[in-house]
Amino acid sequence: MRIVQLIGSLSNESGGPTYSTRRLSQELWALGCEVHVIGLAETESPNHPDGWAPAAVHIVAPRGPRGFGYSAGWLQVLEGVRPDLVHVHGVWMYYSLASLRWCRGGWPRMVSPHGMLEPWAFRYRRWKKLPVWLLWERRHLDSAAILHATSEQEATNIRALGLRPPIAVIPNGIDVPDLPQPGNRTHEERRALFLSRIHPIKGLLNLVEAWRRVGPPGWRLSIAGPDECGHLGVVQQAVREAGLAGVVDFLGPIYGKEKQELLNSADLFILPTFSENFGIAVAEALASAVPVITTKGAPWGCLETHGCGWWVDIGVEPLVAAISEATRCTTSELRAMGERGRRLVEERFSWPKIARQMKAVYEWVLGGGPRPEWVLTA
Repeated sequence: MRIVQLIGSLSNESGGPTYSTRRLSQELWALGCEVHVIGLAETESPNHPDGWAPAAVHIVAPRGPRGFGYSAGWLQVLEGVRPDLVHVHGVWMYYSLASLRWCRGGWPRMVSPHGMLEPWAFRYRRWKKLPVWLLWERRHLDSAAILHATSEQEATNIRALGLRPPIAVIPNGIDVPDLPQPGNRTHEERRALFLSRIHPIKGLLNLVEAWRRVGPPGWRLSIAGPDECGHLGVVQQAVREAGLAGVVDFLGPIYGKEKQELLNSADLFILPTFSENFGIAVAEALASAVPVITTKGAPWGCLETHGCGWWVDIGVEPLVAAISEATRCTTSELRAMGERGRRLVEERFSWPKIARQMKAVYEWVLGGGPRPEWVLTA
């Protein structure tokens, strides 16, 4: 089975979709699939991205605004590889139109919106998205052989747009790290951590205001992640105006070993998001045995049912209540919650399991297997 994965960015700074596509490609290869990945060059002189092997990576150079991603290379690589199935990751860019055109030749197509069709995300900069929706994106989605949602909540929101293809509900996977042995703390302060893109959708201004109101003694708030659309400056200004400069740290983008060490050092993870289709940052925190506070903009109701965090309404007041309760917990209470969260990730979100589910969907689409139970028909 030869699969092509199309994605706008191959860079770690693009966050969850890039990580998920990379790990899915690697695990599918381990299951015997031939996997090719096509993505945009990050610079005028692109280097081959690290960490994608054994998947074959094809880099195409954009012409014009990179945010649109036009390149003749999309169609050229597809014609050269001639896959059995095209799996498109994301929407709103030119490669949606390229895959629509190429698949008219009879090749099936799967589309993973990665949360880009969620109500908040759809409304954000709607003036840019609506023309694309009308010109080709709706046709691209509605003519797909199958769509992919990472949660039932995302599947419901996809259906609400009137899209008719079957939907495979498969969560993102997560790598479960080895954890260091618990040791004695070398400092008295405890750490709450935000680790995600610095973007308006993530709700950081709500978090800053909630932290100001609670002012938990003995706690620091660390904010880490790459800046998008200049939002970092807005958040830093809010921290200064709230008088929190002495208890809030901005750590910048952090990856790899340093990222895991940062998660290991946290007592609590907070993602005050307006909208997530999955929330890979939540899964990473739980895999690192860190309890989580997140909002109902993310599909993580299991935080409460499994006793590993707080799942609250969107807004400042619900965050105030959750932060107040969490920061009054003892270290041992938070650690027990984190251990329950780690067990949850191990049971539900291992990458080999996710890849087997995805391969079964590919086989069904290609006519070589029964319809998996996680595929919803209209």
